Amino acid sequence: MSCDQDAETRHILDCFRDRLKRLVQVEPLLDLLHFLEPDRKDRIKAKFREEGNISAAALLLDEIIHSKNCEQGWSRELITALETVGCKHAAKYVLNSPPEPTEEAENDSCVRLIDLLQLTLVNMKTADMCAHCRALGLLTLEDQENILKLTENQGNIGGARLLLKRLVKNEAGWFSKFLQALEDTEHHELVRERRGEPCNEDGEAHVQHKSSPATDKEFHQTVEEGEQSCSETMPVLPPVLSANSSLLSEDLDSSVDSSGLGACADNEGEYLKLALSQVIRDIVLRDYQMEVARPALEEKNIIICLPTGSGKTRVAVYITKEHLERRKQMGQPGKVVVLVNKVPLVEQHYKAEFGRFLKHQYSVERVSGASQLKISFPQIMEQNDIIICTAQILENSLAKAKNGDEDGIKLSQFTLMVIDECHHTKKGGVYNHIMIRYLKQKHQNQLLKKQEKSPVALPQILGLTASPGVGGAMSQQRAEEHILQICANLDAFTIKTKTFEEEEAKTPYKRIARAEERKEDPFGDVIKKIMDEIHEQADLKPLCEPGTQNYEQWVVQKEQNAAKEENQKVRVCAEHLRQYNEALYQSNTIRMSDAFRFLNKYHNEELKTKSSPDEEGTVTITDTERFLFTLFKAKLQELMGKPQYENNNLAQLKTNILKEFSTRERARGIIFTRTRLSAIALCQWIQENPKFDEVGVSASYLIGGGDQSVVKPMTAAEQKDVLNKFRDGQINLLIATTVAEEGLDIAECNFVIRYCLVTNEIAMIQARGRGRAEDSSYTLVAEAGSGVAERESVNEYREKMMSKAIAKVCKMNRADYEKKIREFQMQAIMEEKVKIKKKLQKGMMKEPPSKISLSCRQCSVFVCSGEDIEKIENMHHVNVTPQFSELFIVRENASLQERLLDYETNGVIACKNCGLQQWGSMMLYKSIECPCLHIKNFVVTYGSKKKTFSKWSELPIKFPAFDYTQHADLLVEDSGEEEDMETD
Repeated sequence: MSCDQDAETRHILDCFRDRLKRLVQVEPLLDLLHFLEPDRKDRIKAKFREEGNISAAALLLDEIIHSKNCEQGWSRELITALETVGCKHAAKYVLNSPPEPTEEAENDSCVRLIDLLQLTLVNMKTADMCAHCRALGLLTLEDQENILKLTENQGNIGGARLLLKRLVKNEAGWFSKFLQALEDTEHHELVRERRGEPCNEDGEAHVQHKSSPATDKEFHQTVEEGEQSCSETMPVLPPVLSANSSLLSEDLDSSVDSSGLGACADNEGEYLKLALSQVIRDIVLRDYQMEVARPALEEKNIIICLPTGSGKTRVAVYITKEHLERRKQMGQPGKVVVLVNKVPLVEQHYKAEFGRFLKHQYSVERVSGASQLKISFPQIMEQNDIIICTAQILENSLAKAKNGDEDGIKLSQFTLMVIDECHHTKKGGVYNHIMIRYLKQKHQNQLLKKQEKSPVALPQILGLTASPGVGGAMSQQRAEEHILQICANLDAFTIKTKTFEEEEAKTPYKRIARAEERKEDPFGDVIKKIMDEIHEQADLKPLCEPGTQNYEQWVVQKEQNAAKEENQKVRVCAEHLRQYNEALYQSNTIRMSDAFRFLNKYHNEELKTKSSPDEEGTVTITDTERFLFTLFKAKLQELMGKPQYENNNLAQLKTNILKEFSTRERARGIIFTRTRLSAIALCQWIQENPKFDEVGVSASYLIGGGDQSVVKPMTAAEQKDVLNKFRDGQINLLIATTVAEEGLDIAECNFVIRYCLVTNEIAMIQARGRGRAEDSSYTLVAEAGSGVAERESVNEYREKMMSKAIAKVCKMNRADYEKKIREFQMQAIMEEKVKIKKKLQKGMMKEPPSKISLSCRQCSVFVCSGEDIEKIENMHHVNVTPQFSELFIVRENASLQERLLDYETNGVIACKNCGLQQWGSMMLYKSIECPCLHIKNFVVTYGSKKKTFSKWSELPIKFPAFDYTQHADLLVEDSGEEEDMETD
């Protein structure tokens, strides 16, 4: 072959890399590849021994693709070698003659089916099957020898597994030959099932049942095939159909939807389609799961409280399926909404559970702030049977319906509402807002019944949680009241749980790793001296110690008061003090160099924004700012820090990480830390330390998406990418904030470390539950004397209180329970009425919006009058006046590149005068650019009073609705004038 042909082959290998690495048999192939140098072969062989065939194949392909030393004609040698070792399917790809798409899709589904039904197939007569597969050309002589040798050393099952692994690397058409081999080797029961013949006196197909796995894992739950009637009209199925199967594939939903399956014209394709859909359709619950589900199957509202990893979501899928089937049998429409509190959980529930098991039978859709759907929520709801969405999406739509908006929906349109992590149904939470609407309608229905009128339909409620907590209770009685309050909030008939025996629960092994107290802290000492000088400059007298949460609250209050009083000296000093306080706190958890970089970056960015665009090179700063910048520069060298004074927490963390990765065959863990800054810094520390690289650590961080901190947030797409890589094993150590504490299901995660972080008992249980593997460990790293370990002990005590409280509530007399629930519900309804009344009274200001004005919180420049502000969808406050557009600049913000249901945000808007203060975001609403204002960034003047607000709802002024038609007309007129000018 010519050099051009070799180059073309490299291109083909690169294009088909992902498929080829699953088709290539590395070990026998290497012996025939003489163009590879011995040291390169050794690297690939080492990879094979350590990580298996796929990883080794990936390295082999990389070596070939990127190598410039291969002798001419190597591509012909590669193809010949592939054909010789039986990798004819791979050889076809290298020759650039892959199978047709339908043939390829059918072959992929055959591979999935073998993977899906391994639990039964490994019981085949391996030696006999090996001989027949060799005779049919499915195995090479070397394959046969390896399989028989493994069978001799590890038994029949070990050999069968290798046979199946080798089998699926054949070119398309192997599946029919494999079925023939099964018949030839007299696997009678499988053959009878293939023919649809009854096998017992009851006329049911005989199914070999295997004992269930010892542990209860949501991702590795055994799904047994349901009973099949053996009628003459039933299509003849492949022999592997009726066996027990374990859902090992991550993308079974796509395998059912595959156009390749639907396009298969032959019987084999139809068998596969029916086989895959049948296996996915059948959900068999364990005894304890069926027990907790039973009241819900009787159409009662319940809370299911089970430990993490015990299958709560799978139970919810089962209840959803039964609910929709029951409604269908009764001739009534069914509509299910699944509510989650975090965006990543929308995709997880869709892919791993609801979509995976129900999409073949019902239309399932997911909606969140990161959705790419450009239709309204009511349309999505109308077109689908099951909608998985963030709770805020539903609440926004319910609010629209209440205000008479045609684009809103009502609770009565749903028949079942599943609330994930339902312990968040408490005052102030979005779940509670939704349930208050439910309770008020339930109360109204009781009045309607008395008046002999038809009540309004309400959905059945299903709450899911692993840890309802005790709500800060200090006594057992208060803990029980908290559980009853949660039950009342969700209108639960009961709370169902199961007390697992110790050997069943498989809770992670727990330990506390105490770091020695830091004896010297030169970095912290310098920061405190700087803060003291700033206190003196601004005449501030703090009432608490710097580096604490109390100091943070104190300095924030000082900044707010100074902004209202237009005292720029105190306001700027307070802002700098807040940054120093953050660095002081961080220096106890991350490296001094990281804390220093944080401060240095802040000061550099502040200086950069002060640069005047008109007078290049000049910096316009006030005397106070000059003092602050000079002070930081003067202390620069002292702040650099010395390695010998690094905090001991890091050393303890390092010891624990190295221990986990050195003692486990495949370590995969999560480190929880308090702030986004510390998550990023810890990740960088790990990536820069060669010791971690030596033990195979591949780290990444996972932080939240809200734009509320000094650190740039992650987009939903970035979060999804990191989580996918963690699940796939490309990343084996995740450093995360509390965004990852709840709901994430990663079955292979086998250790969890909470790094200097303790909150409440719910967070402790949730974080601990991320370790799903059987040999999981849970470690708390804490500095001696910090009080962290003591707070963890309190959480453990509260966890026991919670378990006792749930047990007590479950055993309550029915009348007493219902009385308590009703009391709590009536109290909640009355509190809501009082709240609404106060809000109305507060909002009954006769003053028009023009009576208020907004000024920049940073530089106090006038921004706009209240009469310039309008509201979109009763939520977003926008100013689209031409005058306002002259006052701000637009900056790109990747964290805001989220397509929402009816609008998208394209960037942040900031004050043109000072260049520092963000004012809000630029929102594209139905193709109109609308600057959206966030009130926390302004000082509001009303009469002679100045105030700051964190939310628009705190401001008792009613703004007019955004007139879309009027603004659209103006834009059309403007564009018309521009066209006329161009024509002229």
